[in-house]
Amino acid sequence: MQYLDLAPIFHAEGDVALPGSKSISNRTLLLAALAGGVTEVRSLLASDDTQVMLDALRTLGVHWEQRGESDSYLVNGAGGQFPVKSAELFLGNAGTAFRPLTAVLALCQGHYRLSGVPRMHERPIADLVDGLRELGANISYLDKQGYPPLAVRPAEIAARDAPLRTTVRGDVSSQFLTALLMALPLTGHAATIAVIGELISKPYVEITLNLLARFGIRVQRRDWAEFFLPAGQTYRSPGMIQVEGDASSASYFLAAGAIGGGPVRVHGVGKASIQGDVRFAQVIAQMGARIEMGDGWIEARGPANGKLLAIDADLNHIPDAAMTIAVVALFAGGTSTIRNVGSWRVKETDRLAAMAKELRKLGATVEEGSDYLRLTPPANAQLTAHASIDTYEDHRMAMCFSLASLGGVTVRINDPQCVNKTFPGYFQALARIVKD
Repeated sequence: MQYLDLAPIFHAEGDVALPGSKSISNRTLLLAALAGGVTEVRSLLASDDTQVMLDALRTLGVHWEQRGESDSYLVNGAGGQFPVKSAELFLGNAGTAFRPLTAVLALCQGHYRLSGVPRMHERPIADLVDGLRELGANISYLDKQGYPPLAVRPAEIAARDAPLRTTVRGDVSSQFLTALLMALPLTGHAATIAVIGELISKPYVEITLNLLARFGIRVQRRDWAEFFLPAGQTYRSPGMIQVEGDASSASYFLAAGAIGGGPVRVHGVGKASIQGDVRFAQVIAQMGARIEMGDGWIEARGPANGKLLAIDADLNHIPDAAMTIAVVALFAGGTSTIRNVGSWRVKETDRLAAMAKELRKLGATVEEGSDYLRLTPPANAQLTAHASIDTYEDHRMAMCFSLASLGGVTVRINDPQCVNKTFPGYFQALARIVKD
């Protein structure tokens, strides 16, 4: 197995230019592919997950081109229907590609097969499939019921006067609602989506609604329980769209500033961001970090008294960045509890179990609940030296545990290339803010 040994870090300071947001990048690519006209997508994230979406769109007959060696792409929209009506798509472990493409292809009147890596075949998709079947979609499971791989055949959506209506559970993954919102305009009908139970990760749905509006789709929302799309809407290119820096990736560097003194400033995301994970800055501010925000930047410094505070917080709204909070809590005084993060269990790995196991390697006392994590730092805040961290093919495990080296210990990150999923240059960027 490949590994990377990170030397002890005693101070972090500097500036980091963030890569583009994965959530915005893959949503934008799919909407641009469905729209009428050509869309220039600037600052697109270069990563495994966006490459999965780009490859899938090309297989489906969508023409796109990269402008030289830049991060700008031109996407020639298909005007609502993909030209290719029969295809097999391998989508790796990219949930931001698999879920929306499942919904869109279910309403594209073609024959498709969608599969991924073994872990993707362990990630539940039944709630999305059930919601699509309520609309008339024809989707079959090719192996285990409720999980990919899937076979998609032409849907049977009868003409009607009343709006289409479907339901989706909100407590497993917000990507299911996002997928339905992105697919329903293709029907041309008015449609209502009713959410059953609590909707988790609401900020990610806000990203979807914001981007839908940029591409000409209006959605009326009643709290977080019901979403209505008027009839007759079609996707229209906005001409150009700029992808924000990735707010989830920002969390690692802001945390480094809070733990390692700082200041560390990230560029590409700021106070006007449409991403919910910018609220990570508010959470570490509650832990004592000193935060400043501007247009397109956020900066973090350590506490004025040098000691971070423990926290007890519901972090359902920032599930990805909440992993970073768990590592920051290693450096806090007292016991911290991270609540309402049950969605961790159906991510790239079972993140609740994985986080608990790896935090214990660093000397923390950890209680793993069904949807919470409670941890107490090791005595005297002295982390275990030379800990070997397993990453479970999960990019966020590698990135958040790299911060343990700020405890002045050597940390080994196993399978470090897993960061290519969203941030291929992560370790190089981290090295640039390490100060003697």
